[in-house]
Amino acid sequence: MLKRKRLFLLTLAGSTLLVLTAGWVSKQAWTGQSQNAAIPSQAISTAPPSEVLALAEVAPADRANRLLELTQQAQTDLDRQRARYLLASDWIEQNQGGQALPLLQGLERDYPVLAAEVLAKRAQAEAATGDRAAAQATWQTLLRDHAESPVVAEALYGLGQTEPQYWDQALAQFPAHPRSIEIAQTRLKQNPKQPQLLMVLARHGVDLEGIESLLNQLKQDYAAQLTPEDWQAIGFAYWENTAYGQAGAAYAKAPPSALNLYRAARGAQLGERLKDAKAGYLALLQAFPNEPETGLALLRLADLADNSAAAIGYLDQAIERFPEQAPEALLAKSKRLQAQNSPDTALQLRETILKQYGNSETAAEMRWEQAELLDQQGDLNGAWAWAKQIIDQNPDSEIAPKASFWIGKWATQLGQQSQAQSAYEYTLSRYPESYYAWRSASLLGWDVGDFSTLRTKLPQVVKQPQRPGLLAGSEAVNELYQLGQDREAHARWQVEFTNRLKPTVAEQFTDGLLRLGMGDNLDGIFMLSSLDWREPAGEKADVKALKQQVGYWQSLYPFPFEAPIKQWSDQRQLNPMLVTALIRQESRFEAQIESVAGALGLMQVMPETGEWVASQIGLKDYNLTNPEDNIKLGTWYLDYTHQEYDNNSLFAVASYNAGPGSVADWIDRFGTSDLDRFVEKIPFPETRGYVESVLGNYWNYLRLYNPEVSQQLAAVSKTHAAIAATKR
Repeated sequence: MLKRKRLFLLTLAGSTLLVLTAGWVSKQAWTGQSQNAAIPSQAISTAPPSEVLALAEVAPADRANRLLELTQQAQTDLDRQRARYLLASDWIEQNQGGQALPLLQGLERDYPVLAAEVLAKRAQAEAATGDRAAAQATWQTLLRDHAESPVVAEALYGLGQTEPQYWDQALAQFPAHPRSIEIAQTRLKQNPKQPQLLMVLARHGVDLEGIESLLNQLKQDYAAQLTPEDWQAIGFAYWENTAYGQAGAAYAKAPPSALNLYRAARGAQLGERLKDAKAGYLALLQAFPNEPETGLALLRLADLADNSAAAIGYLDQAIERFPEQAPEALLAKSKRLQAQNSPDTALQLRETILKQYGNSETAAEMRWEQAELLDQQGDLNGAWAWAKQIIDQNPDSEIAPKASFWIGKWATQLGQQSQAQSAYEYTLSRYPESYYAWRSASLLGWDVGDFSTLRTKLPQVVKQPQRPGLLAGSEAVNELYQLGQDREAHARWQVEFTNRLKPTVAEQFTDGLLRLGMGDNLDGIFMLSSLDWREPAGEKADVKALKQQVGYWQSLYPFPFEAPIKQWSDQRQLNPMLVTALIRQESRFEAQIESVAGALGLMQVMPETGEWVASQIGLKDYNLTNPEDNIKLGTWYLDYTHQEYDNNSLFAVASYNAGPGSVADWIDRFGTSDLDRFVEKIPFPETRGYVESVLGNYWNYLRLYNPEVSQQLAAVSKTHAAIAATKR
């Protein structure tokens, strides 16, 4: 997955590449209604308060004594059984299987939701004590009493160490289970010429390091043996790993569906096989003339057209037949006509967008374009009027928070303080999660930090005592996840999650949480954030309900590596929440990640920068992919960029991304009298987006985890008040 993660890192500052290349969570994938029931408003907070569940994320050494007490003294039978299971699991992980065995004896009867897991734990403990015969007997009991449970894969793996037929059974019965993936990999090392095992990995090992080489082997050596369904699986695996050209070639041999044909053509286009791409889009147009993917294909065909007349022909089809694509097609057509010296017709098309598709994102972008133009010309009233249209007609647009905030800024410049205050309060009320909500709160005088005071703030952090509940998966998966048994929960989920190509909202949310639990923070956060791309009305309603839960938001803004972040932030006198916000933007908390430019680790430190910082602090031995070393060096450099700019966090964060030379040049060009305007003038779109994202991350951590700010925001925002009400 490293290649995929490298590419994703380029999109964190707002690049459109993300939309073009996402895998099974791409916008193009959502073509049907979700099959899950509507998500109730309290769906995430399902588990009642539990002292054992509240210990799920406490270090094993720190919870051992309390868990031992709870095995006897917990208030409920369920919590006593949970304590026994969790303590036994901790002891097994610490190679103390003998201590775990008494806790596990008979627990499968007392704790039926995890009966199969209890037997698996007992077998592990028995094996750890050297009693292989007892372990074998327990594996057999698990196989007999829970034949359909995914946990059986653990028994089959253990038994198959000496009797290979059990490994055969695991591959046949539970091919998606991590143990089966491990079996397939082991056997392929012994004999790589086994196409059946290669297909197991192609279907179920999409995230494996080196999966592309295995896919290449399948394609090169066994093409004649592959079915259309096999090619679809191969295409999906390539697509998920951002090998779009190869994905397109594989999808061209998959069963003909609208999505498969679109990806075949889109993959060819991204792979620069433009002739194949054009032919693929035309094939989609003919085979599935009314599917949503066809509307997208028409836009792509217009881009690939040999001449303007052909392009306009495709755009006209999109305008006539696909209302979702009509605004974008109209705008593209107007640009072509403008280039052909037909400004009047081009203007009429733009007016059509505003009149007939006034609530579209395209219309919002056009309105903001006009507002910016008038602002630059000094016509603040005109800019205000265009921005007000966005608030009225495009309230859900990505641009709306910015428009709302700048109405306040323009009102201030015009001396209309009451209108400015109303605009800032509206921004907080309607868009409480936005960067512009933080700027509004700051300008209203809230104690949330400003560009010049942010680094020294030390906000209080109060977390939920228990993990949020899952929305999909079996009761056992949910129980394991609540207990913090992430490897076991994830393993079960791999077997249960069969709807990977078009997951429901509940399934995607669940998959995101389980990835976060496994430390796959980049993809986990991506699963959660990309829920915003859902298009059908029913799915949008499900996402809206989900976003009214604090569990959703706190999962989207987690605190991995909290201890070293706190340690080195304190030593550098940096706001630890700002450091966390920056790490979230830089790496999504992926310690091993590397950018295309070569930046490494959590704070994406360039090797030469790391070497320079290390020389400044006398650090001789370090590893930029080691979280402790990376944070130590990265926080020193962030402190350095703050010192370079008189502790102004706007300039420090921008310098962290673009370098001190660029920021110094911008200060000379744009001045510092209005820092909000300075942000808008940053000429590097990546850096402008980066600054807003880092500081927007900071605001979200603040509003979600700081009780005072959360309470203050709830007083002005019904949206945030609903979220805050779901806290325990």
